[in-house]
Amino acid sequence: MRVAMVMAGAAVGGAETFYVRVVSELARAGEEVLPIIRRHSERAARLREAGLAPIELAFGGPLDLFTGVRLGRALRAFRPQVVMSWMNRAAHFTPPGPWCRVGRLGGYYDLDYYRGFDHLAANTLGLVRWIADQGWPAERVHHLPNFVPDLAGAQPLARAEIGLPENAVLVLAMGRLHRNKGFDNLIEAVARVPRVAAMIAGEGQERAALEALARRLGVAERVRFLGWRSDQGRLLATSDLFVCPSRTEPLGNVVLEAWSAARPVVACQAAGPKELIRHGITGLLVPTDDPVALAEAIRWLGEDSVFAASLAAAGRAAWEAAFAPQPVLARWRELLASLARRCAA
Repeated sequence: MRVAMVMAGAAVGGAETFYVRVVSELARAGEEVLPIIRRHSERAARLREAGLAPIELAFGGPLDLFTGVRLGRALRAFRPQVVMSWMNRAAHFTPPGPWCRVGRLGGYYDLDYYRGFDHLAANTLGLVRWIADQGWPAERVHHLPNFVPDLAGAQPLARAEIGLPENAVLVLAMGRLHRNKGFDNLIEAVARVPRVAAMIAGEGQERAALEALARRLGVAERVRFLGWRSDQGRLLATSDLFVCPSRTEPLGNVVLEAWSAARPVVACQAAGPKELIRHGITGLLVPTDDPVALAEAIRWLGEDSVFAASLAAAGRAAWEAAFAPQPVLARWRELLASLARRCAA
């Protein structure tokens, strides 16, 4: 099957990371895949390492008069059966043609960008329901989950290397430093639990404000801002538990990564984690914007190692059943082939 994958995303982010992952795995499985991306040397290099030949385009703003023309030319030359456009900007530039146009959504996007598309694929059941509620025919909206690699067994970092005490309960959080991610609530929770230290892996516009908050609350020595990292497995192996404090989180790839690495998870009740986690079985859910409840959940797992281990084991089992590469990739291939046949008919 011939599939073009169009991604006009940001320099870094969860969707962009997963794009490289799934495109590479589809190619390894034998599909003919053409990645078309916004210019990004590192992303292009990773795709070439997987044996692919990415096309890089500008995907600019309203004055970009060339990307649409060049994208159309590349698609006509490749002759795909399916073109999947990731997020709004890619959808805006993707032209109609003798191919099945599929929009891939990982959030509550403006559906006007997908007018004229044949099908939409969303990575949570909540998004599928929301899209149908906006008037899309239910038979043209599909659930297509993400997968994450097996991160268990990675070599932990030395805590001295991070500058955190050996005897602390070490919490890890990962994501863009944006207000939606709720890292301010995590820092406030750390201030309420003296034995806890935190690593925050990510970068973004809120970094200065978060560092100032840690200083104001007197926990700067117990909170480390690590910047963007590509060694998630090692960070998870170093931590005692994982926290997803997001106010808004349509899915939560980070929860899946923590499950894969067999780490107990505490998450706020944003849409994605709430759909994923069975409270008290595969993780703990606490109200959003409630640092007191978040602190109590962290304290509980820090003091009850048996319960923490049971959450970690159940999370790992949930990953193996539904979010490991093999079962999810099979679903991707099956759906893409089905949509190609439906559009051709």
